[in-house]
Amino acid sequence: MFRIFLPPDGLELADKKLLLLLGVAFFVGQYDMTILGLALPDIQNSFDISEQSLGKVIAIAKVGSIPALFLALLSDRIGRRSMLMFTLLGLSIATGATGFARTTEEFIAAQFLARVFSTAEEIIAVIYVLELLPVMYRGWGVGFLAAMGGIGAGLASLLYGAVEFLPGGWRALYIIAALPILYLAWLRRLMPESTMFNRYASSNKTPSFWQPFVIVFKSHRGQITAIGLIAAAFWFHVAATMNFMSKYLQEVHDYAPQEISLLYIVAGTLAIMGNVTAGRISDRIGRRPTLAAGLLINCLAVITFYNSSGLLLPLAWIALLFSFFAVEVMVNTISGELFPTSCRSTASTLRMIFAVVAGVAGLTIEGSLYTLLGSHSAALSTMTLTSLLAVPIVVLVLRETSGTQLD
Repeated sequence: MFRIFLPPDGLELADKKLLLLLGVAFFVGQYDMTILGLALPDIQNSFDISEQSLGKVIAIAKVGSIPALFLALLSDRIGRRSMLMFTLLGLSIATGATGFARTTEEFIAAQFLARVFSTAEEIIAVIYVLELLPVMYRGWGVGFLAAMGGIGAGLASLLYGAVEFLPGGWRALYIIAALPILYLAWLRRLMPESTMFNRYASSNKTPSFWQPFVIVFKSHRGQITAIGLIAAAFWFHVAATMNFMSKYLQEVHDYAPQEISLLYIVAGTLAIMGNVTAGRISDRIGRRPTLAAGLLINCLAVITFYNSSGLLLPLAWIALLFSFFAVEVMVNTISGELFPTSCRSTASTLRMIFAVVAGVAGLTIEGSLYTLLGSHSAALSTMTLTSLLAVPIVVLVLRETSGTQLD
């Protein structure tokens, strides 16, 4: 079963080390986001945030993903390596600063910056892997990165189980992560530039800052619109779904922090397989059918999770997270494969902006639906239906990218 996590035969040792260093982007990003979801009740109490305003506070912090566009534009201009170093350093500082926030405004500002750097980190890391691996292993490679994110989420879950005993409570979870991130940034200093980007840079004059953006909308308008709408339809509900899971378990089902930690670790160990499984399956049968199946399963799992109890609750949680990882891997992979080297990072960031704007809208609307429907469960169950709108676009509009050579 765990063979799917092993690197493909023939992959060089140097490439395996690069994959581990690139996986740090997802490890740290998911660690940060998992803490926010797990400790949401604690954070809410610390800053006295009302139920109606909770989604809006998270939404403002998540808007930080939008300025990542400019970092991605720089990646298409000056290279992947430099931006990967810079963004990891910035993420370390922003993560540590979150733990020292004294007010709601300071917390939002720190998390805003964390989203800027983590979003750019993940996008550029995916592009690097797509440009590094042979065509038949690209899906597995992106799945491996996302699996590293799952390990980061698992570590956050493990530490959250001891949140009541840590000095500073939830704040310690952010501070603990800051110094190791700095060390990992130092380890990256010898990481080479993407060979595909080097070939592109050596064969072209220095492009203007906005050239990648122009290329996307001039030559690839249809595909950026399709992948953007798919991302928006999915992240409209999933941004709220993921952030309210711990709160729902604690307040509706009386889970203690230790029980939530145990659930996240045990069930999450199975769910994390969705990353690599989706990548390997899509390498064989195609990206489009794998993505469509992931969207359908996720919609059903969300509705079941927020309207069940007993044994069905953790089972639905596994299916929810498994399918979330599968969809995330497919969208990340397709976003990189649809576009040429000259604008690959920029196009992936534009897709992310679709997702972030939709996620912010979903978090904002969730508060209104909570007031209207009377519970977070009803609000989130209703919102998840939007992901079904993405299925026809996947089937009818999106171009299959599995097996295609990158240029």
